[in-house]
Amino acid sequence: AETRKKVLAIAHELQYQPNSIAVNLKQQRTNTIGVLIPDTGNPFFSRAVSGIQKIANTSGYNVMVCQSNESYDTEKSNLQSLVAAHVDGLLVSISRESDRTDHFETLLQKNIPVVFFDRVCQALQTSQVFTDNYDIAFEATQYLIAKGCRRIATITGPRHLYTTFNRFQGYIDALTRNNLVFDPDYLLLTDYRQGSVQAYTHHLLNLEERPDAIFAMNDIIAIEMMHIIKKQGLRVPDDIAVLGFNNEPISAFVEPSLSTIEHPAHDIGAAAAEILLSHIKDPTAQPTKKLIRSSLVIRESTELRQPPLPKVRHA
Repeated sequence: AETRKKVLAIAHELQYQPNSIAVNLKQQRTNTIGVLIPDTGNPFFSRAVSGIQKIANTSGYNVMVCQSNESYDTEKSNLQSLVAAHVDGLLVSISRESDRTDHFETLLQKNIPVVFFDRVCQALQTSQVFTDNYDIAFEATQYLIAKGCRRIATITGPRHLYTTFNRFQGYIDALTRNNLVFDPDYLLLTDYRQGSVQAYTHHLLNLEERPDAIFAMNDIIAIEMMHIIKKQGLRVPDDIAVLGFNNEPISAFVEPSLSTIEHPAHDIGAAAAEILLSHIKDPTAQPTKKLIRSSLVIRESTELRQPPLPKVRHA
C-alpha cells in the first residue's frame, strides 16, 4: 500500500497518462463503438448520432463515426477501418447502394455485435431499431385523402431499402383502401443527389393532370418543392398540398409552415446504442427488434377545407 501511494504521487507529479492502447489490449476492449451512417449532413442522422452519443458517454464509451456517402464501396471500406480500430460493436444505417450483405456477414462471423437502425438489413439475424414506416405512411396518405386530395404524388428512395419499401407500401395500401388507382406518373424515385428536386417537381407540374398533393420523403425535398411550386404561380395548399417527413426545425418557420412526420431520430439512436451495449456486455444475448413510433404533425401546407382525420396531433 505504501509503494502504491508513492507511485501514484509520482504519477500525479509527472502528469502521467495511462497508455490507452496497452490498457485496451489487456482488457480486450477499447470502450469504443463504431457508428456508420449514410450522410453526416443529413439532420436526421446527426440527431440519431446525438442520441447514440448520450447513451455511450453515460456508459463510459467513446463513439467513432464514419459516413458512407450513400456508397456501398465506401460503406465496406469504413467497416474494415472500424474493425481494424477494434471497436467493441457497431451501429449501422445502410447506404442507398447496399443491396448486398456480404460485408455485414463477415462482421457476424467474427462475433462483432452489430445493431442496425432506421435503414435496417432484414436479411440478417441482428438486432434492429426502426420506426413504423408502413403505418405512418398509410396514416399520412389517409389524412391527405380525408382532406379531399385524390391525385397524391410521392417522392421516395430506392425500393430495396426497408424504410422506403414500407413507406411506399403504406402509401399504396391507403390509395387502395379508398378505391383510388395508383398512377405511376405520381411516383418519383430519388437517389438523394442534389439538383434532382427541380427536375421532378417540373415533371409533376407539367402532367396533364397534375397532383393535388405531394408526399415527400423528407422535409428538405418538400420545402424545395414548395418553393418551386410557388414560383410557378401555384398556391400551397390550395392548388397542391405538401407533406414532408422528419419534422426538421425549419419546417415550422417556412411559408406556409410544413406538415410533416415526427421521425424520432434521437430516440432511435439512443435505443440502438442501449441495445448494442447490452450485446457487448452479454455476447450470448439474442437479437432484438425495437419499434419507435412516428406521428403526424399538421401545419399549414395541408390545411384544406375538409376536416382532418381524428386522433392527429397538431403542432
